[in-house]
Amino acid sequence: MHLLVVEDDDIVRMLIVEVLDELGFTAIEAQDAAAALQILEDPGQPLDLLMTDVGLPDMRGDELAGKAREVRPLLPVLFASGYAENVTVPEGMHLIGKPFGIDQLRDKVKAILRTP
Repeated sequence: MHLLVVEDDDIVRMLIVEVLDELGFTAIEAQDAAAALQILEDPGQPLDLLMTDVGLPDMRGDELAGKAREVRPLLPVLFASGYAENVTVPEGMHLIGKPFGIDQLRDKVKAILRTP
């Protein structure tokens, strides 16, 4: 399973990618929406889930999710936010609050992807 992780905080992104790799997923990194869009628009890049921070420096996470769905209509989206209680998640998308533990991230991703 290939996950695109979009997070502008280098340390947070590195930790998420490391955890996902340890859980057996292939994590692809993007530091902002522009980099993420290049990956999303590459038809040769397999992606099973977009995990994005809600607040990115160049675009809101929900805007990125909308653009992602334009090129990959069935791509599941998981938003991550330190202010989860204040975030409205678009229908059919998911949310995880920061900070989150390894087990919480694993369970959320597996539930979205419906993997054992």
